[in-house]
Amino acid sequence: MELKKCLILILLFVSVIAEAQYIGEYKLSEVTIEGLTRTKRSVTDRLLQKEVGDIVTMEDIAYDAQQLQNYPALDEVEFKVDTIGEEVKVTYTVSEIRTLLPILNFGGIEGNVWYQVGFTDNNWLGKGHTINTYYQNSDSRHSGEIFYSIPQIGKSRWGITGTLSRWASVEPLFFPGNVSVSYNYDFNNVGLTGIYQLQHNKKIEFGGSYFVEQYEKLGSGSQVELPGPDQLTQPKILARINYSEDYIRYFAFQQDGFAWTAFLNYVRNFSDNTNFSSLILQAKYFHMPNKLLNIAVRARFAISDNVNSPFAPFVVDSHVNLRGVGNRIDRGTAQFILNVEARRTISERKKWATQVVVFTDAGTWRDPGGSISDLLETSQFRQFVGGGFRVIYKKIFGAIFRVDYGIDIYNTSEKGIVIGFGQYF
Repeated sequence: MELKKCLILILLFVSVIAEAQYIGEYKLSEVTIEGLTRTKRSVTDRLLQKEVGDIVTMEDIAYDAQQLQNYPALDEVEFKVDTIGEEVKVTYTVSEIRTLLPILNFGGIEGNVWYQVGFTDNNWLGKGHTINTYYQNSDSRHSGEIFYSIPQIGKSRWGITGTLSRWASVEPLFFPGNVSVSYNYDFNNVGLTGIYQLQHNKKIEFGGSYFVEQYEKLGSGSQVELPGPDQLTQPKILARINYSEDYIRYFAFQQDGFAWTAFLNYVRNFSDNTNFSSLILQAKYFHMPNKLLNIAVRARFAISDNVNSPFAPFVVDSHVNLRGVGNRIDRGTAQFILNVEARRTISERKKWATQVVVFTDAGTWRDPGGSISDLLETSQFRQFVGGGFRVIYKKIFGAIFRVDYGIDIYNTSEKGIVIGFGQYF
């Protein structure tokens, strides 16, 4: 008799659990999004994983709320549910923020200064398109870019990106005998890329570009004969394929999660009929131990054909990898970069916030024609440490004014300041 009672209790318990699980699933009958002013409803519909007619749980609804909050134009997303029998109606209430943001970046060391002005918008015309255009002056040389991206065309999984750009700078090229020669460098490029959304957080991009690189030696005709050509023009075509996954969650100006991207490039040089390929792997990781502290890590490994040429593809630059080192001071055919910073929020109000930042930027390179073991040589290793601050306007996506100052820990005479909009990475 006691065994029978136990069996009945067990069956009742299993029945209750099964019923609880069943009650936790609903058929989605209606989705309402309140608070949209500029952003089109078609954009937010693409962000949601669950559609009307799908079976959903509360976890699914909360996940879609986070997907909305991850979108640059939306902030402070809340949701409420109305269950009727086995059906549920969901209402998301969103607060829109502006996405049109000026580009204003500045940096340099003594005798090596650059600045950049322009604008960017991640929600152009409220359709989720991205536009980015800027002018840059580096060492009194003129550069710029126009970039436009449609992540998804209509309801399809396809998107497209177009770019027109020019880069002009003064760059050192390095020749045997530890001889450095300065060149005026010009890079003119037009490109087109297709995008295919495999899943919501996974995509593949493939496309190509036609570009021309030009080098003009500075100081040619002087009494001292410098190595390298006086002038060089190289028309090239590039084919590339990228794969990326993004699991980063956004909480206003804080981030949590990780993302990674693989870039595979193939270049054909028409001036000498040679081929060139490269592989770049990059990952970002963000962690929030608490509401005031955000740890950010970026790791990048890149390797290319090891041609013994001064025109190697990977650069050492304050603007992109080592804060304080200067502008394009060196080149290599392989590199490993690690950027780590701690962002501490010291004040936060309804519209404004401020952070202090401490960071370390470390990197190592393989010289053109060298060995992969160069990456382990202490002579190739550079590490900068430093600090800075951020002033954040929360009502515009990415409106972060940034100032960082870095010092080489092995050669304290090398140091520099980098000023810009947006986090460094």
